[in-house]
Amino acid sequence: MKSADLGRRVGVPSTALFTDQYELTMVQAALKAGTADRCSVFEAFTRRLPEGRRYGVVAGIGRVLDAVENFHFDEEMLGFLRDQSVVDGPTLDYLADYRFSGDIWGYPEGEVYFPGSPILRVEGSFAECVLLETVILSILNHDSAIAAAASRMSAAAGGRGLIEMGARRTHELSAVASARAAYIGGFDTTSDLAAGFRYNIPTVGTSAHAFTLLHDSERDAFRAQVDSLGRGTTLLVDTYDVATAVRTAVEIAGPELGAVRIDSGDLLLVAHRVRQQLDELGATETRIVVTSDLDEYAIASLAAAPVDAYGVGTQLVTGSGHPTCSMVYKLVARAGSADPADELRPVAKKSMGAKSSKGGRKWAARRLDEDGVAEAEVIGTGPVPEELAGRQLLVELVRGGEVVAREPLDAARERHIAARAGLPLSAMQLSRGEAVIPTEYV
Repeated sequence: MKSADLGRRVGVPSTALFTDQYELTMVQAALKAGTADRCSVFEAFTRRLPEGRRYGVVAGIGRVLDAVENFHFDEEMLGFLRDQSVVDGPTLDYLADYRFSGDIWGYPEGEVYFPGSPILRVEGSFAECVLLETVILSILNHDSAIAAAASRMSAAAGGRGLIEMGARRTHELSAVASARAAYIGGFDTTSDLAAGFRYNIPTVGTSAHAFTLLHDSERDAFRAQVDSLGRGTTLLVDTYDVATAVRTAVEIAGPELGAVRIDSGDLLLVAHRVRQQLDELGATETRIVVTSDLDEYAIASLAAAPVDAYGVGTQLVTGSGHPTCSMVYKLVARAGSADPADELRPVAKKSMGAKSSKGGRKWAARRLDEDGVAEAEVIGTGPVPEELAGRQLLVELVRGGEVVAREPLDAARERHIAARAGLPLSAMQLSRGEAVIPTEYV
């Protein structure tokens, strides 16, 4: 089965137990109290950006839609809940028939966001909305963190190629989600075949040091790789002596050698030396790829180096120091009954400190200056001002329980490029600072 976002959906499991127990116990208590069916509005947002970040990147919306679509309790799951006495009989009966039938609006994938942005708005009965809290947050917090790191690395790379290669540095399923989020944030390829299979992301990969060490000499290893993969392959040249390896690589593959990869040492110095050597050997079109624990700061420091592409692993799949976006999922409005015509009443947590929130079903728009550059994220609960009507950010994602907004992954990638380009230039600075535009409530 194919979809615009997934590419291939193979053995998609139920997501119903990707949740916290208190969501089910809340449903049980609300069913008993007669409040479970009250019309409700939940919103996912973050109160602040990670320290030093100037904008966030929305990623994971496509995966959220899949999770909502596949959120149902099968007999085995219900048996587990029954055996563990997690909930009572009436609640099990409710869960057995559960399918989300409400509406979801949200920022489209690839868009940027700021503190308070209502990134996702979920509307329906209290019971059906509250059950989705954990799975929605786990996806958005992870994927948006990776996409934000990828976006910063993409900006630092200045148009040079970016390879996602962090599969060995995280959980195997997180690796696939990370590759997807990194592609949205600006990476060009991934080394992870599962990500390529599921999401149609271009994949790359040639050899590791083990392949060189397997052979009796570096020359034998290079010859075996070129004979198998062709002259356009990428040869890893830092297993022994870099200068000797580069000379051997060109002798075997000729000036048609596709690329060399450097994975250690002073990358700035070594890249300059390798470029000079390649040019002297006539391999002027051979590209240089660098890897080795890179992050956005290391990439920026190599801006003056003759590097054609960067491979990034650990720092990317861990969000470059910020593995979560601290998004929350809060009830912001509810009615007194299940009647859709009943008036929604704003509700919000009013505790002291930074954890208070603003009630009401919200819209969001981005105000631009006279040059078309973003100058504020405007959020409100009343009528949308006429001058912002055409700048609203939320789009319809689910209507009556049916997904209505699947799109190719490339659409999210292109949207992010455009959204980032519409921010003030200071958004690209890697120095610590506040959100690049303010959030205004009206």
